[in-house]
Amino acid sequence: MKLTFIRKTAQSQVNNCPSLYRTDRDTFIVQGWRVSDPEALAQLDIPAHETAVEVPADVLAEIAKAL
Repeated sequence: MKLTFIRKTAQSQVNNCPSLYRTDRDTFIVQGWRVSDPEALAQLDIPAHETAVEVPADVLAEIAKAL
């Protein structure tokens, strides 16, 4: 799978997190902060092979521009 970097959050000063990438499979990869808040996780139905990440709105806004 080939990734194309789209954007990192404006809140990132040092590294590329959270970030958004487009794949050559017509999908997106979102790199974000792992959700560990028990109350938030209790509201999700996450299978064992998946996880939830949190990203700032400025990163997700780039999806509309990338399509």
